[in-house]
Amino acid sequence: MELSSLLNRFSEPETLKMAKLGRELRAQGIDVIDLSLGEPDFDTPQHIKDAAIKAINDNWSHYTPVPGFLDLREAVCTKLKRDNNLNYKPEHIVVSTGAKQSLANSILALVDEGDEVIIPTPYWVTYSELVKIARGKVVEIRTTVENKFKTTAAELEAAITPKTKVFMFSSPCNPSGAVYSKDELEALVKVFEKHPGITILSDEIYEYINFMGKHESIAQFESIKNQVVIINGLSKGFAMTGWRLGYIAANATISKACEKLQGQFTSGTCSIAQKAAVAALTGDLKPSIEMTEEFTRRRTKTLELVNAISGFKCFAPEGAFYVFPDVSYYYGKSNGIETIKNAADFSMYLLNTAHVSSVMGDAFGEPNCVRFSFANSMSNIEKAWDRIANALGKLS
Repeated sequence: MELSSLLNRFSEPETLKMAKLGRELRAQGIDVIDLSLGEPDFDTPQHIKDAAIKAINDNWSHYTPVPGFLDLREAVCTKLKRDNNLNYKPEHIVVSTGAKQSLANSILALVDEGDEVIIPTPYWVTYSELVKIARGKVVEIRTTVENKFKTTAAELEAAITPKTKVFMFSSPCNPSGAVYSKDELEALVKVFEKHPGITILSDEIYEYINFMGKHESIAQFESIKNQVVIINGLSKGFAMTGWRLGYIAANATISKACEKLQGQFTSGTCSIAQKAAVAALTGDLKPSIEMTEEFTRRRTKTLELVNAISGFKCFAPEGAFYVFPDVSYYYGKSNGIETIKNAADFSMYLLNTAHVSSVMGDAFGEPNCVRFSFANSMSNIEKAWDRIANALGKLS
């Protein structure tokens, strides 16, 4: 049997691969602490679950409109005005089966073979692979820990060519935790104003998990708002990972294009999840705020533990729930049996020796780094980093 060449264009997400390996060890009775997956360890707030139960009892069990129920698209518009002072209409919103599908819709709607997509490193693993699926070309801007893993206007300008079609980034960033300030975004906007043909995909899924204050969206700048596609969803800020609901806010041309694509792939997303999402977006944000407060405490503890480990160079994350240290100090070191040659070796060594799962930085475009999540209990975080310190202490 000969499968499609499409499958050779992209890779399986390393985040899912590491989680799978961790599950396999756990099935053997090994106590594996998972610091690999980006999933809040909280349950969905009760008022959101109640809305879903009501939707079931009220028989919201039929096919849904491709771009989402009108009341949900209106709720997205309400949220964007309330939280971001952005004005959108329901026709600008397309609701999808998770923000990953929102990204896929957007890239497939925009990118043709040979088009260039600029992505600052580090970036979420799926960005580059979606571009490859669309037969586009990934153009990386390598950022540094010294510059807080953020790109500058000069670096952006230098990366743009006549073939540039899309710029894609996240703030707060997965995996680095970088958060762009309003001034930093404004500097990038001045570049985009000179290139109106470039579309900006702004992934804002970690919006509520921000340790620096108010979230700033690049769509707030009126001069380039029409070039922006906001990608967002409910998985991170509302602990709704399994509900699979994301959305875009974009100009009508792009929203209609995404609706057309989605109509052939999945049609409208789950009716019950949509009704729950209305309650999430328009209801009490206290549970989301409390989650961020707990992530803040875990961030403080994680940084304390990370900074106690010799050789790590670690940026203090400004948002999301990851640390992304440079671990290249350990390359070439050995325990007498295994030698750490790269980030993949480093992650596998920790998984097999410390029984702690992480994700190698190559997947995010940064081969010297490894991503560790602190979306786990404080006790597990402390136990995991104690194991990591002991395992690394065996290397010389």
